Amino acid sequence: MTNQEPKKLSESELCPPDLLPEQERAYERDVERLLLARHDEFVQVTCPACGSRSANAEFTKYGLNFMRCVNCRTIYVSPRPSETVLADYYQNAESYQFWAAEIFPASESARREKLHIPWYDRIREYCATHGVNTGTLVEIGAGFGTFCSVAQDTGDFKRIIAVEPTPGLARHCRERGLEVYEKRFEDIDGTSLQADVVVSFEVIEHLFSPRDFILTIRQILKPGGLLVLSCPNGEGFDIATLGPASLAVDAEHINLFNPKSLALLLEASGYKMLEASTPGRLDAEFVRDAAQKHLIDISQTPFLQRVLIDDWEHLGWPFQMFLAENGLSSHMWLAAQKYDSS
Repeated sequence: MTNQEPKKLSESELCPPDLLPEQERAYERDVERLLLARHDEFVQVTCPACGSRSANAEFTKYGLNFMRCVNCRTIYVSPRPSETVLADYYQNAESYQFWAAEIFPASESARREKLHIPWYDRIREYCATHGVNTGTLVEIGAGFGTFCSVAQDTGDFKRIIAVEPTPGLARHCRERGLEVYEKRFEDIDGTSLQADVVVSFEVIEHLFSPRDFILTIRQILKPGGLLVLSCPNGEGFDIATLGPASLAVDAEHINLFNPKSLALLLEASGYKMLEASTPGRLDAEFVRDAAQKHLIDISQTPFLQRVLIDDWEHLGWPFQMFLAENGLSSHMWLAAQKYDSS
């Protein structure tokens, strides 16, 4: 889409290092008391992308079994927390309260400038290129409300709706003057809301049933409406290299799609794919950090040793851009359009 060079990004800009230890401790407590303590309520599932029952064990983390689909290579947790368990988790997680109170405010400026403004520019370009109306925009999982506020500031859309079930984050969205639905998207009556554009960043990997989520979005999208999703890429460099040591592999990310498998799910659910890309900017840094912490040993891999350690300042960013431009980053972005059935 856009030819603008992506801006360099570091993990410290998204989560200040001095706040990270407390967030990690809160997260560990949440996983133990809100997820693992209710393991008897976990449910066996088939592949969330293609529905196949054929899968092999990939790795284990937090006592959760991550499987890889033989058919489409999606990595997914099975058995997984039930919908009821997940709903309770996101309502009551201490770590999300900490994000709302500390991390999001501290990283607001960087997130707005380096993430949300470029994301919005990209979506505006899709609308112009594919004839999508700019009537109503819905963001599912609006978090701190930064993206919606960027969209609101432009005045392009007549109506902007932030869907955010976590109470503290929903409150911040309302404080920005946004229209907020403080509930899970799955609990919204699809017949009462019609949207021209639906966006959902880093949400689908958390859901019990991504297929139901995608189909519910289709109910609220007008014919020809635009859907934009972002999520981890289970076949990206970071995850492929680090496996369970990857930060993207955690107890909340129970669906790790890849560009082909998520496109497969979208196409089977009544969407036409517009773009599947991997614009991530942090893979190389994450693997470098893991090597420096001795979580992996790359000393016997001369290429990675040179790029990620010895000549990092010169080669690190070009290597990250190579990953992004060739579908190899562990962050992916998909844009699709609802079939016009009129």
